[in-house]
Amino acid sequence: MRRVKGADTAPERLVRSALHAQGHRFRLHARDLPGRPDIVFRGDRLAIFVHGCFWHRHPGCPHCRMPKSRVDFWKEKFAANVARDAAVATRLIADGWRVATIWECEARDAARLGAFVEEVTRLRDRSGEKPGDRDEGPP
Repeated sequence: MRRVKGADTAPERLVRSALHAQGHRFRLHARDLPGRPDIVFRGDRLAIFVHGCFWHRHPGCPHCRMPKSRVDFWKEKFAANVARDAAVATRLIADGWRVATIWECEARDAARLGAFVEEVTRLRDRSGEKPGDRDEGPP
């Protein structure tokens, strides 16, 4: 596990590149926030996590396979990772942050990455609004 990187992974670089290409500017790996989000828009209070499908257990993904050796160890490790991810997201939301997650397999698919960048743009465009500010259509 020595070769497992915690930052600047290939999927993370793909997401950052796509966001930057659309004119988004952001901070990386904010140490003062719970879970050290991979990408942070401080002014919009938006934290983005780029999760690896294997380590963070992306449901239904073919990359989310169980190793054949030391199965009990891996089950505990993966369960702890998933629980930590949920706790971090809950804490950020409680602190007034919005949390977005993109999975490794989504980052590697150009169409899904493009849709994620559009969603980030929408979230950032609406960041200054309060609930009820935008007319969502006829009642």
